Amino acid sequence: MRRWLGIALAVVLVVGVAVVAVLGRNRGNDDRGTTAGGCRSTTTVRGVVGSEKSAFFADQRVKDAFATHCLDVQVDPAGSREIATTVNLDQYAFAFPSSAPAGEKIQRLRKAGRVYTPFTSPMAIATFTPIVEVLTRAGVVHKSGSYTVLDMEKYLDLVAKNTRWNALPGNTAYAARKSVLISTTDPRSSNSAAMYTSIASYVLNGNDVVQNAAQERNVVPTMAKLFLNQGYTDSSSEGPFEDYLATGMSKTPMVMVYEAQYVDRLNRKDGSIRPDMTLIYPSPTVLSKHTLVPLRPTGNQVGQLLTSDPTLTGLAATFGFRTATPKAFDTVLTKAGPPAAPVARDLVDVVDPPTYETLERLLTAIAGAYDR
Repeated sequence: MRRWLGIALAVVLVVGVAVVAVLGRNRGNDDRGTTAGGCRSTTTVRGVVGSEKSAFFADQRVKDAFATHCLDVQVDPAGSREIATTVNLDQYAFAFPSSAPAGEKIQRLRKAGRVYTPFTSPMAIATFTPIVEVLTRAGVVHKSGSYTVLDMEKYLDLVAKNTRWNALPGNTAYAARKSVLISTTDPRSSNSAAMYTSIASYVLNGNDVVQNAAQERNVVPTMAKLFLNQGYTDSSSEGPFEDYLATGMSKTPMVMVYEAQYVDRLNRKDGSIRPDMTLIYPSPTVLSKHTLVPLRPTGNQVGQLLTSDPTLTGLAATFGFRTATPKAFDTVLTKAGPPAAPVARDLVDVVDPPTYETLERLLTAIAGAYDR
């Protein structure tokens, strides 16, 4: 009896070892490809984005946040106008230009059911305190609540009169002989230049959005002057902003930027924003609405996460973007400390850009002036 009991126990032991081995092997197969977020596999999602968002998507914290949702988001940078016109979107799950008109154009072309606007950034002017003082004496710059604005109507009047810096009253801080002009990017390729066009055309059109061919013809001559008189202009918004940071007031006394660029640098605390640098806002200004258009279901998931995931919206704020959660942006400004004082917490004088088609006609007409 003891002999048969021993044989039975041995059989049970062998079977138990076999079961454990099989379960271990199966568990090993299940864990293959599992990410830190508990994903059994990760889905790669490709998108094309405005170049100013490349650093955000390249940040490892952003990659890790997407990975917790089992996504590996990979992006290619392109100009917003290019995304809406020449980029082959068939290879992407989402398009993410930096303006609402471009996003609406893509939505119509691709018959997308919805779009997302997870980020916004008002257009602003990076400048220097001596320049602000000079323009304040000239009556072009003034305080508006907690921040400082440049009156676009008065500024355009200076441009129309070919006013030079050394002709401004009491100007000993920047007595340069060149024209009073805001430095911008190339209107033939850059979204920030298109946003500048939106602001200036609104003012030149009697403080109304340009809506028809007659209004377009009226504003184009002055619009072209704003760009052509600058001489060479960069194709990317990083170019003039880097000049501003590197060479200072001598070359670039005023540069049109996305507010996010300035706030991003403030938040880095790397010394690139010096004590004599400051931010002012054109009045009126426009919001650059970063508009994500899903082209596939996975692109829709990316749009939802960028809009609602607390980690991603918080990270977007650290890159200077305003999100649907104002507290995140306020927290970034608070951490940045006193240098963030010129950044507007709440903007009042904000207008809409023209429709995509009107804006394209304006930009095409301005581009034609380069060839004359």
